[in-house]
Amino acid sequence: MSTRIAKQGRLIDRSRPVTFTFNGKPMKGFAGDTLASALLANDQVLVGRSFKYHRPRGIVASGAEEPNALVGLGVGARFEPNQRVTTTALFDGLCAVSQNHWPSLEFDIGAVNSALSRFLPAGFYYKTFIHPRAFWKYIYEPVIRQSAGLGKPPKEEDADRYEHFYAFADVLVIGGGVAGLMAAKTAAEAGARVLVLEQSRHWGGRTPVDGGEIDGMAAEDWIAAVVSSLKSMPNVTLRRRCMGAGVYDHGYALGYERLTDHRPGTEGPRHRLWRIRARQIITATGALERPLSFAGNDVPGVMLASAMRDYVVNYGVAPGQRVVVVTNNDDAYRTAITLKQAGVDVLRILDARPTGGGGLMEEARGLGLRVDCGRGVAKVSGGKRVAKLAICAQEGSGAALEEIACDAVAMSGGWSPVVHLWSHCGGKLDWDEAAAMFLPDVARPPVGADGAGFVQTAGAASGVLSLSEGLADATQAGRAAAKACGFKAKKGKLPEVTELGEMPIAPVWLMPASASDELRAKAWLDFQNDVKVSDVQLAAREGYESVEHTKRYTTLGMATDQGKLSNINGLAVLSEALGRAIPQVGTTTFRPPYTPISFGAMAGDARGALFQPVRHTPIQDWHGPHGAEFEPVGQWRRPYAYRRADESLDGAVMREVKNTRQAVGILDASTLGKILVKGPDAGRFLDMIYTNVMSSLAPGKCRYGLMCSENGFLIDDGVVARIDDQTFLCHTTTGGADHIHAHMEEWLQTEWWDWQVYTANVTEQFAQIAVVGPKARAVLERLGGMDVSKTALPFMTWADGSLAGIPVRVYRISFSGELSFEIGVKAGQGKALWDRLIAAGDEFAMMPYGTEALHIMRAEKGFIMIGDETDGTVIPQDLGLNWAISKKKEDFIGKRAQARSHMTDPTRWKLVGLETLDGSVLPDGAYAVAEGVNANGQRNTQGRVSSTYYSPTLGRGIAMGLVLHGPERMGEVLEFPGIDGKTYQARIVDPVVFDKEGEKQNV
Repeated sequence: MSTRIAKQGRLIDRSRPVTFTFNGKPMKGFAGDTLASALLANDQVLVGRSFKYHRPRGIVASGAEEPNALVGLGVGARFEPNQRVTTTALFDGLCAVSQNHWPSLEFDIGAVNSALSRFLPAGFYYKTFIHPRAFWKYIYEPVIRQSAGLGKPPKEEDADRYEHFYAFADVLVIGGGVAGLMAAKTAAEAGARVLVLEQSRHWGGRTPVDGGEIDGMAAEDWIAAVVSSLKSMPNVTLRRRCMGAGVYDHGYALGYERLTDHRPGTEGPRHRLWRIRARQIITATGALERPLSFAGNDVPGVMLASAMRDYVVNYGVAPGQRVVVVTNNDDAYRTAITLKQAGVDVLRILDARPTGGGGLMEEARGLGLRVDCGRGVAKVSGGKRVAKLAICAQEGSGAALEEIACDAVAMSGGWSPVVHLWSHCGGKLDWDEAAAMFLPDVARPPVGADGAGFVQTAGAASGVLSLSEGLADATQAGRAAAKACGFKAKKGKLPEVTELGEMPIAPVWLMPASASDELRAKAWLDFQNDVKVSDVQLAAREGYESVEHTKRYTTLGMATDQGKLSNINGLAVLSEALGRAIPQVGTTTFRPPYTPISFGAMAGDARGALFQPVRHTPIQDWHGPHGAEFEPVGQWRRPYAYRRADESLDGAVMREVKNTRQAVGILDASTLGKILVKGPDAGRFLDMIYTNVMSSLAPGKCRYGLMCSENGFLIDDGVVARIDDQTFLCHTTTGGADHIHAHMEEWLQTEWWDWQVYTANVTEQFAQIAVVGPKARAVLERLGGMDVSKTALPFMTWADGSLAGIPVRVYRISFSGELSFEIGVKAGQGKALWDRLIAAGDEFAMMPYGTEALHIMRAEKGFIMIGDETDGTVIPQDLGLNWAISKKKEDFIGKRAQARSHMTDPTRWKLVGLETLDGSVLPDGAYAVAEGVNANGQRNTQGRVSSTYYSPTLGRGIAMGLVLHGPERMGEVLEFPGIDGKTYQARIVDPVVFDKEGEKQNV
């Protein structure tokens, strides 16, 4: 039985008792406990059920590698599923519930799957749910969906808040064990800015538990001294409870800090996501102990030897009273010695090596412990906890030599360096046959844009498992990182370490080595996903030779575990089944994050009202008091129309259109995207981005352009202004600014990275005001300050100057077909210019107009609008924009795609105007029907409405649409059934229904 041990528990405070519940049952622990240690102290060995077979599962590990003990934590708005008990700090009032069972943890109906395991082998879901096909929808799918997943999602909105934090450092050290602290100290003493992240709440890693002396001090005292020294340095930042989640290109890393998990309801954020830029990164992430594969190694009470040692030393908890230790290396002897000294009965040490270990084995024997060499486990028996263990010869098929009644088993299969972060950004691995582990290949590190490595490993993460060699390796890593950052590391004496030597490990991937098929079918590799040795062997027999294919076929190393405990054993079993060496089989891909990150942390402040913050133009505060009715346009809220007293919204729109056409209107166009493109290769770059030529544009001139995706589809349009020989300003749609800027950057960084081009999204740096209508020039002349005559500023040009004493840039471009001036001004002066324009325009009957009037006027001119005439499947040729596609350029983004047979198909729908016979307004999105019906019994279609409005200028409905052979069918009448039951008849006409020659905009 699990009990507290007197005079043990370096991390708990026995003077501060804590109460909590597990599945509604009240339990007690101490401040400093983890939920795992508290559960074990309360003799709660059974903590969950496995995914597929619903087998009883107990705690296996003591850290982030724990695969079994996942619980639902908290209640109501603070409920969170799939929380590891091993990394959850105990707090008063904690409420935990086990997962993946019904009706209870102790009696789970799903356990019937275990009895049916012969019918549920690896890949059974691929084989079983094919025939009869009808069964899938009504039988298989509902059952699978009901069974999928481990935890239950929260039902209430999260009550906590989260934040993102940005940090910069010369050297980022991930891992606060002795190696990480030594590397940080070395780099910091050289003068580098150092940031240290440690995922647990205490410094020093495993060393305080494993023991040893450093510089004549107990390891714990040495750690305290180094931490104190680091805290005193102004160039060092230390963060505990902060996991290094991922390492990416260019020295970018993510940290995941759990701030108040152990103090729910505390003021401040619960989690913080660190976004870190570092010149050098040192991963001192240690190593993980591997389990051993033998029949019954998943029975609750079978635990990693190092974890059992942790619970005794750190928390004063004995996971069992009658323990058998099983190992293939010396480290497990430390656990046997620790248990013996704590008063636990260690029944036997089974060492798979024929001659056993070195000094630690002798120390264990000196304490009276029995060591059996060349022995393994034939089988562990027990239901919801270990009951007995059968001993066998390791080199055999599993015939039991002896049975021992016991209540816990400590297993150790060796150690695997935590190479995840090294691998995240391209670091390669090398197999060390003697140590039976994958190591970081220092000859093939992650490299930056300059070709130099920017990630190093230190200590056990390098595969150096002894304390003395680990500290030496960490010192070297700290010096190298400091030197790479331009600092000169001080030459100091390495710490003196006292430790016992160890004998080599014996690679043991299965116990016994020649286990029978029956035993292999009960030996587990992946505890969380119920993957057995026999499953991997089956995958190999069925042709899954790639380790990645085997992973997906068997689910080995998937889900929250991500192979931390199962991968190496699984690879070894696969290599044996395939008859290949382990390096030839390779490893699966390590992907960030290292352990799961909460969705809240990823979102940060982006939730509720901040999920997509509403962006305001510099003139925004003016609109509301003047009757603006707003509509969402991307992240902006633009005035739809300005309604006056007793005026309908439609009436306001009609008034605004008429007034702009007859007198003058003013529009807040600040939301239009503005992207600066600059550099010697700017023109060359824009020639690839746009379908037409931009490099030939003269400074002071403007040109309309189209952008397509690599698939040839139209994604944005706008006017480009050339500022000087190396500078262009590209206007985009309101909703497209961020997307188009990202589009440009993606191509620059992935395809044309060597071109000298700089881009910046300057949308919010400038206000833009459109003054539109026959009297627009008169309004600007009233303000004074610059010549805006047709001679000085003709159509599609721009000029810098000042209006009313305010510096401006005026563009002669038009989206309405009227005389139009778009005035750019620094954002801080946007409101002042708007006020002066409003005042100057009063005598000319100037009125503000909104987006709906803008859309009507552009439709009258047949101008397309992204999102209306385009839907992600439309190409420029569909819209009659062939004139905007250069015939001279060799290439542009989308050109080859537009040459595909589907894109040149003559049956593609083309843009036309639509005019109802009775002058009514066509329904938006209505389809034009054709003769016959399709396979679904619906009438065939031959076109659709893309834009439709009532035009006060013409006094009737106008529309544009895409129609089969449309431009060739002018004058034909189409039918458009509406959802109101009415069928509309509309004639195909020219899309331009107002001022086709463009005289008004060129006046």
